[in-house]
Amino acid sequence: MKTTLLVSGFLLLAGTAFAQPAAPAAPATPPRPGLTLTTDAFPDGGIIPPKYTQLSANPVSPKLEWTNVPDNIVSFVLIMHDPDTAPQRKVEDILHWMTFNIPGTARSLPEGVPSTATLPDGTVQAKSFRGAVGYMGPGAGAQGPYHHYTWELYALDIKLDLTPDATRADVLKDMDGHVVAKAAMHGRFHR
Repeated sequence: MKTTLLVSGFLLLAGTAFAQPAAPAAPATPPRPGLTLTTDAFPDGGIIPPKYTQLSANPVSPKLEWTNVPDNIVSFVLIMHDPDTAPQRKVEDILHWMTFNIPGTARSLPEGVPSTATLPDGTVQAKSFRGAVGYMGPGAGAQGPYHHYTWELYALDIKLDLTPDATRADVLKDMDGHVVAKAAMHGRFHR
């Protein structure tokens, strides 16, 4: 047989005390938004305009901006690639642009970044799939569906000790364990 007894605002049931509900806790501080990468050249997931593609005789890189950067970032790495391809049946897809050691204070890259290995601020541009330094615009063939081009921005707690001859594998290896935040955006293109 269970005994129930009300004593000074507590309900006792078989020798166990149940307190009345506590006052609600103060609302928690909302989480900080994550690193965000954008361009005003096209909407995320949208069609990439011809001036940024191989439809143009001299394609230029789109202006890129990033916000919500965590504290104490030393450098950024930007990798643009076409994940819809598997050249020569290999795992690695087509690298269109890779730049690293973008200063941690930077919040954008201008439209038309020049195709030089080292920029005045110390940013380093590596070789694309074609073996040339700098931006290589999308160039998906006329056959088949749109290709999805991905820009990935990594915020690092270090500066990479690599040269413009570094491969994507070199960059990924050296930044492993140092990625504080990551953002991505996508664009579509076909001829």
